[in-house]
Formats: sequence, structure tokens, C-alpha cells
Amino acid sequence: MKASLLQKARLQYQPKLPKGLVGAVKVKEGELTQSVGNQDEIKSLFPNTYGMPIIEFVPGDEKVGMEKNVGIILSGGQAPGGHNVICGIFDAVKSQNPNNKVYGFLMGPSGLIDHEYIELTSEYVDQYRNTGGFDMIGSGRTKLEKADQFEKGREILEQLNIKALVIIGGDDSNTNACVLAEYYASHNYGIQVIGCPKTIDGDLKNKQIETSFGFDTATKVYAELIGNIERDANSARKYWHFIKLMGRSASHIALECALQTQPNICLISEEIEQKDMTLNQIVEEIATAVVQRSEDGNNFGVVLVPEGLIEFIPAIGRLIDELNDLLAAHGADYRDLEAAAQRDYILAHLSKENADTFATLPHNVATQLSLDRDPHGNVQVSLIETERLLSDMVADKLESWKAEGKYNGSFSALHHFFGYEGRCAAPSNFDADYCYALGVSAANLIANEKTGYMAIVQNLSAPAADWVAGGVPITMMMNIERRNGENKPVIRKALVELDGAPFKKFVEKREEFARKTCFVYPGPIQYWGPTEICDRETRTLALENAAKK
Repeated sequence: MKASLLQKARLQYQPKLPKGLVGAVKVKEGELTQSVGNQDEIKSLFPNTYGMPIIEFVPGDEKVGMEKNVGIILSGGQAPGGHNVICGIFDAVKSQNPNNKVYGFLMGPSGLIDHEYIELTSEYVDQYRNTGGFDMIGSGRTKLEKADQFEKGREILEQLNIKALVIIGGDDSNTNACVLAEYYASHNYGIQVIGCPKTIDGDLKNKQIETSFGFDTATKVYAELIGNIERDANSARKYWHFIKLMGRSASHIALECALQTQPNICLISEEIEQKDMTLNQIVEEIATAVVQRSEDGNNFGVVLVPEGLIEFIPAIGRLIDELNDLLAAHGADYRDLEAAAQRDYILAHLSKENADTFATLPHNVATQLSLDRDPHGNVQVSLIETERLLSDMVADKLESWKAEGKYNGSFSALHHFFGYEGRCAAPSNFDADYCYALGVSAANLIANEKTGYMAIVQNLSAPAADWVAGGVPITMMMNIERRNGENKPVIRKALVELDGAPFKKFVEKREEFARKTCFVYPGPIQYWGPTEICDRETRTLALENAAKK
């Protein structure tokens, strides 16, 4: 790997650790836990890993001398800081005993099943410190959910004398980690399984997990790009920019970027669902802002659109739920039909209400909703050009208003989708520190014989030395949800809370943002300089933690 000058400089950065992870570490146990929902069902599914206590790491008197080989899997989409989680695990495991070996399974969970791995060495790991991406060992989306997969994994784990496996991933990956931990515990295989919270979407969050890693860096990258576009819009003064942002299941990224950049409009999917808004109402809201700004001589603006918006429009959400069940049950019959026949098949098998909604959708959107699902059974909403759909419908609305004499301005739209641009960025100081601390926490969970836990670090608005590291039972975050036509135990996703401090802060100013030009240009991530600039957390995290005090 050839390093840039920035990468060479970043390799020298030493992540800061919480006091509880420096030197000798001991465990402080809290109260016993229960799942966030469906307690009886979750307990029956996870009898060996349910109800364990939350734990905190505090300074100890004697260092734990662990003799264990450890395996690591990166699972799901990339997020800045993943390499630092691995570095934290590696350093802590080697510190506990230099003879311990650390293995990376290649290209995600499939590496465990297919027995593809490398032994991680200092020379190899040191190339990736504080760098973005998951290219150290690669990642993948194979789901670990079947007994034959677990047994194939056990074969290579026992062959390499690996006694603990760390799965670094999002809510679905950590759900799989919980299932795997329960399986190995129920068979007395002596293999621990630990999770780490990763997703730039920010929806792996709860009272124990203040934020998932990667969210900080990704939103700062997107905010820089949005700020650049805002400045361009304010310079040319002739385009409305519709920007779709990652976040299939929640609008955390869009909200954070709005707090950082103050665009004219930011749609929040959760609010649209709560208000039972129709697609036409959303379009009318945007068109009204266009008219008002045009009256002030401003025929330009910026609109932020969360990736998963289409699913949160209640009528379309109900349609998608029924489509999911229909395609899960009859997908094989449906896939072999011609496009026109597929449409007729869907209309014939949907309830009247949902068939009526499907029939009124633009053809390209209807087609995308009826395509194959992702590995988790979800609509592939990133393929739906929601930003273009909205701007086209706004243009049509403005033309009708122009014909009625209600509007005489000009409207030209440009479209952007910011997704992959933020997933592999060089991690911010916050994510570099946070991820390294998560890795060290995972290693200490292993050293203290824990399984079915997720590594956590809290108090993240304080200086890193005052962060609080520990672990939480994964079962505590779980409930039963319908996925791909079946009821399954899953980690509950965290949506934007409409009574939460970040959303309330946005609402305070959004009418002013819609009419006036209040753009903020955050600029690029800063790695060297004043702490208040280089180590600052997201606006979301700052507002949420301030509200707790």
C-alpha cells in the first residue's frame, strides 16, 4: 500500500484512551439487564446470553494476563475508523500476552465460513493505523444465521486455536453476533463472540451506545461537500440543488448535516411519517419555499433528502410492507415474468389500497420498489432517485402555479447523491480515538471471559481521558420484528427522535433557513490544530449529551 503524505503523517497519530483502559483494567458490574422488547421471546431464544449485567472498565491493580488467539470480522458497509478498532484489539491482545495471535477473516463473514484468513502482524497492522476504509481485511454482507455456517466457522476457529471472535458491524451484523454467541455457548464450544457498533447511518444507538463509529467522520465529509455546493449556489444564484444523503432507515445523517450547514430545506423522514404526509404534500412544501425565495429574487437553494424517505411516506410504507411479504412468498414466480407482466402480477396480488398507491407512482419508482431486496429483505432505496423524483414533481407543481399566475420565477434543478464519498474517509480525531477505545474494550471483554457483549464507550462529549468504556449484553438491545416475511430477533434501530434536542434545534430555525440564505460552509476535517476544532464531536452528540445534564 503506497501512502500519501497525509496518510504518512496520520500513521504517527496516537489515539487517546479513557483512563479506565490505561494500564491494569478491572470490571465493575452493573445491574442485570433485559431486552428492550418481547422479553419472554428474546429470553427463550437466548437462554445462555440473556440478562447479563452492563459492565464498566475501571483502573485496576493487576493486569489480566490473557492467553488467547482472537479472530476479527469486518461486516457490512464500510465506515471510517474500522482499522482503528482492529488496531485497538491487536495492541491490547498482544499487550496481554505477546504470544497471542490475531487473525483477520477476509471479506467479511464469508471468510469465516470459507476459511479464508490472514494472521495480523505488527508490520501489517501498522500500515493501516488511523486510515479509512476496510481494506486491511475487507468486508462483506454474508449473514451468519444458520447452524451449518456456525459449524464451518467452528472448524477453522478450533484449527487456529481461536478462543474469541470480534464482529465489527451494524445492527444486523451484531444481531448475527448475538445469535452466534448463543449458539457457541449452548454447545459449550468455549468460543466467545463480541460485537462492536459500526454504521455511518447513526441508527445503531440507544442509552448504552451514544453513537456508532463512522458517523462523525462521514457527516463531516458530507457537510463539507454540502457547504461547497451551498457556496456554489450562492455564487451562481441560478440552481436548486437536491442532495440525497445516506440513511436508509433513519434521517440522522441528513439532520446532522442540516445542523452543520443550514440548507434551505432538510426533509426528516420520521417527521413525515408522524405527520402522515403524502408525496404531494412534501412536494408542495418544497415548491412553496421556492416561490418565497423567488419573490426575494433568490432563484436558488439547497434541499437535503434522506435516502430512505420513500419508505417513510405512510402510504408508500404500507405498500412496501405488503410488497416485502408478497415477494418473500412468491418472488420466484414473479422474477421470471416480463416487466409489464410483473406490474400486472403485483397489482393483482396487492390489497386495493396498496394497489391504488402502486398504480399512481411514477413508473421508474414503482419498478424500483418491486425489484429484488437486499440481503436483509429490504427495498434497495439507494437505487431510487428520490432527489430527482422530488425535483421533477416540484417543477411540475411550479408550472401549474405559473399557469395560475401564482409564480413567475425560474427553477433549474441539479442532483447529487452523497454516499460512498463518506464511507472510507480518513477518520476524524474523534473516530480515530473512539474506534481505538472500542477495540481495546473488546479485547478486555475477551480477557474477562465475556461473550454476547458489545463493546461500548460513553461520555463522548467529554475529553477522551474521561470517556467511560465497558460492554453491554447485545440481548439488551433486541426485540422481535418482521423481516423478509418472518418474525426475527433483531437489534432495534434508533430513529430520529422528534422530541430530541437535535431535531428541536433544527426546528427552531428551519423557517428562517427556508426563506433566507443562512448557509454555513464547514470546510474539510481538521486533524491538527486547536482541540475545539480537531476533536469536536457531531452537533447531534453535543446536543444530546447537553440535554442529559
